[in-house]
Amino acid sequence: MAKKPRKQQPQSGGTPATVALTAAGVPYEVHSYDHDPAHPSYGEEAAEAMGVSPDRVFKTLVADVDGALTVAVVPVAGQLDLKALAAAVGGKRAAMADPTLAERTTGYVRGGISPLGQRKRLRTVVDDSASAHATICVSAGRRGLEVELSPQDLATLTEAVLAPIGRA
Repeated sequence: MAKKPRKQQPQSGGTPATVALTAAGVPYEVHSYDHDPAHPSYGEEAAEAMGVSPDRVFKTLVADVDGALTVAVVPVAGQLDLKALAAAVGGKRAAMADPTLAERTTGYVRGGISPLGQRKRLRTVVDDSASAHATICVSAGRRGLEVELSPQDLATLTEAVLAPIGRA
């Protein structure tokens, strides 16, 4: 099977996420759009701007599961089920992480947190609905920048667990 061609970004436009993908030799495509700070949802804005179904665009959320930061990757069309996330990593209780702590730990700003190329590798859970798609889009590490790749490559690179952690 032929690998999908990459849309290379100029050196100055690279992010830790795209650098990690390039270093791993994973096929990916970068999509950029003009971010509107007034838009109420980063993920829905990305889906609309790219003309991609919200079921294929995934948001990256950081939660605290029993005192450990954990990344949850779920479709923008739904919400994160915190109890399911805790169960997926063998935890008892989950809550959304403090945004400042999430930004400091991942090295990304809210609305641009990527599951790839984080400053500190966090355990990651990807909603199992991702496997229904040949490719999905996740943040490339900056508002207005998404990366499209196979869910299998995302799971491999982040050492993610696939579990039903999203809900409609």
